[in-house]
Amino acid sequence: MANGWGPDGGVQDQIDATVTDAVSAARSRLPSGEGTIECEVCGEEIPLKRRQAIPGVRTCVACQGERDKRPAFSGINRRGNKDSQLR
Repeated sequence: MANGWGPDGGVQDQIDATVTDAVSAARSRLPSGEGTIECEVCGEEIPLKRRQAIPGVRTCVACQGERDKRPAFSGINRRGNKDSQLR
């Protein structure tokens, strides 16, 4: 059922696009390339199991946890209506 001038399934299309964008952003933050044995931030050795689980990792668990606490993305809802962008 369409709302106003929107096409049928328009709301679901917005939801799908938002999820796709979030997945793409998360994948872009994954490490790539060759990893390191020592953490780039604190210099501690990165455990072998972590290096095997996440190829390309460059930080230890503690430093990555601190990095994850910082907001990585703060954009606007470009797919929402104007009212949602005013919040």
